[in-house]
Amino acid sequence: MQEISEYISEWLLEYSKNSKTNGFVVGVSGGIDSAVTSTLVAETGKDVLVIEMPIHQHVSQITRAQDHIAFLLDKYPNVKSERVDLTDMYETFRKSIPSSDLASEELALVNTRARIRMTTLFYFAGLHNYLVAGTGNKVEDFGIGFFTKYGDGGVDLSPIADLMKSEVYDLGEELGVIESILDAAPTDGLWGDDKTDEDQIGASYDELEWAMEFIEFNMLEDELNERQQEVLAIYKRMNGANQHKINPIPVCEIPDDLR
Repeated sequence: MQEISEYISEWLLEYSKNSKTNGFVVGVSGGIDSAVTSTLVAETGKDVLVIEMPIHQHVSQITRAQDHIAFLLDKYPNVKSERVDLTDMYETFRKSIPSSDLASEELALVNTRARIRMTTLFYFAGLHNYLVAGTGNKVEDFGIGFFTKYGDGGVDLSPIADLMKSEVYDLGEELGVIESILDAAPTDGLWGDDKTDEDQIGASYDELEWAMEFIEFNMLEDELNERQQEVLAIYKRMNGANQHKINPIPVCEIPDDLR
């Protein structure tokens, strides 16, 4: 994975030079994706700001995020950190809007957390002429659309979005990411508890990678066992439902004869 690590860091450095920006900002959550992304941008030698942004965060996520930030600060002199507790801002927003008895209210508020964090990252990016580096992997961004539109999906560039989740873990080991993050179950950290991604999705990332490759290579479904059929159905359902996130924003193009 060393060659991939070097390739991504060089790509990041070249993009920053071409865009005439000063460095990168990354939100650090205590998960593997943000840990790998923040380490890769640190490897560029450019200025890097890593930001912890708790909103009713589970203590295990806070601890892992802080430990990872300490690792970065110790290893990379170009890294600085900020901690912005967004809990009060989130609660002010929540109390300012009319309450709803719709079943979708909880998910809408969860996505609001991600969008508040996105706004915070772009605030600091604007202050320092930095790029916001995204932390989404290939399964999340292009497989099942497991991200918040204009939340964690609102970024300037995506350095690990062509890597499967398993490859992100391999890259994390190569980069020396701390064991507590490598061993932790993946979670989006938006629910204020220890709910994992697998709890929400109903399938593990290994299973989703299998489903993604199964479809990509047009394999036959005839000999699938019951669990494989279930996973494939989960993947197809989420991929179909989240095309509005996976694909570019549709533009209504006006015919010339109507102008």
